[in-house]
Amino acid sequence: MQFGSASPPFSSADGTTLSRHLLEKAIRGWLGFALRTTRWRFEATPEARALLLHERGDGTQPGLLVAFWHEALALSPALWWWTEPRNPSMRLHVLISRNNDGRLIARIVTPWRIPPIHGSSDKKGKNKGGAAALRQIRQALAQGHTVAVMPDGPKGPRRVIQPGIIALAEKTGIPILPVGVQCTCLHAPSWDRMIVPLPFGRGRIVCGTPVSVEPGNRDAASQTLTQRLIAVQEEAGTQAATYPDMLATMPSRAVVDGPVHAPVSPHRPKPVGTPIIWSMLTSLLAPGLIAMLRVRVRRGKEIRERTRERLGFTTMRRPDGPLIWMHAASVGETLSIIPVIRAILEKTSLPTVLVTTGTVTAAATLARELPEAMQAGRVLHSFVPLDVPRWIRRFLRHWRPDGLVLTESELWPNMIAACNAAGLPVMLMNGRLSRSALTGWRKLPRMAENMMSALPWIAARSPEDAARFRMLGASNVFCDGDLKTAAPPLAADASVLEAARRAIGARPVWIAASTHPGEEKQVLEAAKILRASYPDLLTIIAPRHPDRGAAIANEAKAAFPADGQPPRRSQDEWPDASAPVWIVDTLGELGVLFRLSQIVFMGNSLIAPDSPIEGGGHNPLEPARLGCAIMTGPAIDNFEETFATLGEAIIVVRSAQDLANKVKALLDDPTRVAALGQAGERVATRDQNLPFRLADLICRTCDCS
Repeated sequence: MQFGSASPPFSSADGTTLSRHLLEKAIRGWLGFALRTTRWRFEATPEARALLLHERGDGTQPGLLVAFWHEALALSPALWWWTEPRNPSMRLHVLISRNNDGRLIARIVTPWRIPPIHGSSDKKGKNKGGAAALRQIRQALAQGHTVAVMPDGPKGPRRVIQPGIIALAEKTGIPILPVGVQCTCLHAPSWDRMIVPLPFGRGRIVCGTPVSVEPGNRDAASQTLTQRLIAVQEEAGTQAATYPDMLATMPSRAVVDGPVHAPVSPHRPKPVGTPIIWSMLTSLLAPGLIAMLRVRVRRGKEIRERTRERLGFTTMRRPDGPLIWMHAASVGETLSIIPVIRAILEKTSLPTVLVTTGTVTAAATLARELPEAMQAGRVLHSFVPLDVPRWIRRFLRHWRPDGLVLTESELWPNMIAACNAAGLPVMLMNGRLSRSALTGWRKLPRMAENMMSALPWIAARSPEDAARFRMLGASNVFCDGDLKTAAPPLAADASVLEAARRAIGARPVWIAASTHPGEEKQVLEAAKILRASYPDLLTIIAPRHPDRGAAIANEAKAAFPADGQPPRRSQDEWPDASAPVWIVDTLGELGVLFRLSQIVFMGNSLIAPDSPIEGGGHNPLEPARLGCAIMTGPAIDNFEETFATLGEAIIVVRSAQDLANKVKALLDDPTRVAALGQAGERVATRDQNLPFRLADLICRTCDCS
């Protein structure tokens, strides 16, 4: 010890340092104790899990941006502790401000092998570290590290994304993984209502669909990231106690991998009242609905001999034994439930499956995919009765099903109420609820809540959908995957495929599939542009509604007047060596087309500014399962999560010229086409066990296992 020094041996500075050290140690001890004694459940979409665990499959170690709201900062180590044992090569950094609070947090988490990257300012905004932080982040990402960012920090506003993370993702091409974290806690009286964990509680970590930022598309990416962050945080905030049946099967203090699976013992919902106003309204509209059916018959959208099925009548006999009623609105939903139907048919109780659809094309799809089961009477088909109470009751009196399984967004209040009154469980499988649908149902909150409370369970296709269902009052919601990733590849008639290949020969080909009015004009414009570079190019147009074939043929003739009327598949016409366009206006032949060319544009997405069509997209997993490189327009609200899961395997086009440019780039580079196709195929075929899990749950719920 030196005497006569300028400072006493125990100065105020030393006291401050000691106090700070004790404070840090106390906070770290409490936080570590609370987080490690919390019973965590981990949920992630397959693409999120692959990014966290570096399971890309191409040998690379890509960098990753992880985003969570500032309120969950204290819980973020739990994600790291789950990931590190499973991916020892992972290196995590967290972006923290330079202010005093930020430095305190940095000193707390650094001993947990979470080095901070300091950004923001430390002296009244004068010493900004943004540029230096950006360099550090880019360097870390280039090395394959993971960087955690709180996009609404350091000072808010709460849950409002600042532009930095979006700009960073755009410049680096690195996806942003939205993460929600919640547990048994208190909330600090701070601007962000900081979550303070309590020990021996329950917690959930939910990793949603990654967000990729395309150049020049920051606003849309910011909106998407905001929606997904809110969705996963709300999902995580639904406490684990909501799922007692699932928790009963889990070991104490276990960290649960993967998505939340179905409950082992589904509960029976309490009876709910009939939606009086909706019931009266639909009853009053019944004569108008009958007139509408007659119009649909004239347009080819209904089968005249079977329109009485829409009123609940049938000429079929109910078979003996268990009967499970499954409803799928159209072709896409029908294709998605076929693997589940096959799994149900394998049950020892030998249940019969009654499938109702709302369209003729869906009925034809069912007959094509399950011919033997339908011939044997194990699968029956009826057109679904319209949602008029007496028509639904008539249907139920005849069929007496053991339960009803709805698909995606097919929520009909009278149908659900009638089944509930008859004591029949109503389940929702592959549940989908878009933002616009959520907005619509929120205008009828009482009806929506009654309807949700009548369902024993909802199997949502994504955490975002699960969160929206909970906003409407649903309780037993779980997310076990998207059925459309478990469907088999579309079938193809071998003789038709061989005839098409002979007709086309070695010509270059691309396909515009499931197009809607207004899109064919843009496709034909792109085809004209492309013929300048590829004079023998064949453009195949497969409209979503085949009855529009003649109208599209007229548009094609106007676009290519020198080539006359284009061949149409419905007329048994095949393209010759010079035909620029072939119109495949038939049902059930996309499986053939996706085998003729790997370059596919999916329709209902490239909407002209003055078009009355809203768009929404079509299922891109169908071409992805067959290794196609997929293009889409920007109007994909109905399949936003599905397109997002395919990530970089999807090419977005915004005009006819852009479509022509992207098709030409693919025609010029077959290697890229193959790479895009392989990337999409990996995503589209990742979970083949999901149909069997859902089939088990359906049979248990219907008491016919």
